[in-house]
Formats: sequence, C-alpha cells, structure tokens
Amino acid sequence: MNLIPITLLVNGEPYNLAVPPNKTLLEVLRDDLELMGAKEGCGVGACGACTVLIDDVPVRSCLTLAVDVQGLSITTIEGLAEGHEIHPVQEAFIERHAIQCGFCSSGMILTAKAFLDKKKRPKKEEIKKAISGNICRCTGYTKIEDAIAVAAKKMAKRSK
Repeated sequence: MNLIPITLLVNGEPYNLAVPPNKTLLEVLRDDLELMGAKEGCGVGACGACTVLIDDVPVRSCLTLAVDVQGLSITTIEGLAEGHEIHPVQEAFIERHAIQCGFCSSGMILTAKAFLDKKKRPKKEEIKKAISGNICRCTGYTKIEDAIAVAAKKMAKRSK
C-alpha cells in the first residue's frame, strides 16, 4: 500500500508523517504520536472513548481518516491543559470524583469542553444530551453530569 505524506497539527504542534490512506486518526495518535488519551472502545464510533476535538468540534477519531484532517486543528486530552494548569473541565472531573476506571474520561472531558464553549449556563437535561454519545460503564453518569455543571461555573468565573 502506498504511503501518503501528511502534516497534522496536534495540540498546536505540526507532525509530518507518511501513512497508508486507510489509517485512522486514532491509530496515528496512539501508534505514531504515542498520545494514549484517546482510546479504542468499540471501533465503530458508538462509545465516544476515541473522541478528540477537530477545530473545536468533538469527532470520533476511530472513524476519521488521518489523511482527511490535514490543515485542521486537532486537540487531544494531552493538549487540553493551558501550560501547567489543567482545564476547568478536567479540574471539575477530579473534584467531583467523575473518573473511575478512566477509559471514557478523555472523550467525556473533550465532549464536555466543546459543549461548554457553546453553552455557558447549561441545564441538567442539556448536559445529559451533550454527553449522550459517550458511554461510561463505571460512574452511572451522575458524577460526570455534576462535574460538567461545576466546570460551567468555573469557566464562567475565568471568563470574567
């Protein structure tokens, strides 16, 4: 199979790679760039464990071909912190004990971040809907929903 030269912008850093045309973004992130935050849960885009942000939109990296995201900004959980300060969503997940096994956490956090960037004061039902495409088998979602509500407040305080 022929390799295609690509340049990906991941967490603000350009990476020059040569990949097969059918290699997914998830495979590139984990295998080539050694960024292990995105996980392969189902491989069919149903669980959300592989979620990354592409131009600030949550995307399933297991369904996205790496060759299709050249020129776009890709953010993984590893790139969410601002310097040495973790993002308010990460902070809230820790404070509210919304992480158990951690398998879904990066996808949940990135999905929540993108949602809160658009919805500053979400209602509980809006939070539930926003994360409905992400599966967690440990927490029962209550702590995750609480963490997102707390994160919204933290983000509102920081933007003042």
